[in-house]
Amino acid sequence: MSSIKLYYYPASGPARIALMAARLVGVPLQIEIVDLMKREQFSEAYLKINPQHCVPTLDDDGFILSESRAIACYLADKYGTDDSIYPKDIKKRAIVNQRMYFDCSTLLVKMRAICHPIIFNIENEIKENLRDDFNASLSVLDKYLENNEWVAGEHVTIADTTIFASMSGIFAAGWDLSYFPNIQRWLKNCSNLPGYEEIKEGAKIYGDLVKKNLKQ
Repeated sequence: MSSIKLYYYPASGPARIALMAARLVGVPLQIEIVDLMKREQFSEAYLKINPQHCVPTLDDDGFILSESRAIACYLADKYGTDDSIYPKDIKKRAIVNQRMYFDCSTLLVKMRAICHPIIFNIENEIKENLRDDFNASLSVLDKYLENNEWVAGEHVTIADTTIFASMSGIFAAGWDLSYFPNIQRWLKNCSNLPGYEEIKEGAKIYGDLVKKNLKQ
């Protein structure tokens, strides 16, 4: 198998989603750093690859794909050898997809509403309504985990790597998870997954950016 290129920036949650999915599937990657802080995503060369000028982008022997969850699904479908990671069974797959959509349409949106104004120095504190809104969605995630070891059932899937990588930045910023025992247990399970340490390094960068601008 020839090496697949992943255009990546460690502080980017979506980029970490694609990376951790690849690690779970076991597919080799050639990592190409696109430094968002230096605006390398707007370079002429990168815009030819991805006109949306975002990370991640996958280049699999000339097949170009962006959007982290699409990349995760593609890698699992093409290179996965364990059907449980992204099940072929239509109902089991639907649950995995639903969990990933829940992340991108709800968890990620609410996390960004909190973190991005702080990272970009617009705010220096977390508004109570945003905190409550995000915690309400974490309560849903905690409920999904109430009778399951993993977010989509009994087996680890790309839904787990997606939600973990996506939320790892705000967790690294020190979000209070004391009300979410099932999430705490799940995070311990995630620490044994392939790529965990790489994801943790990128999440720390994101978390530190948040903590730096928070009013003490």
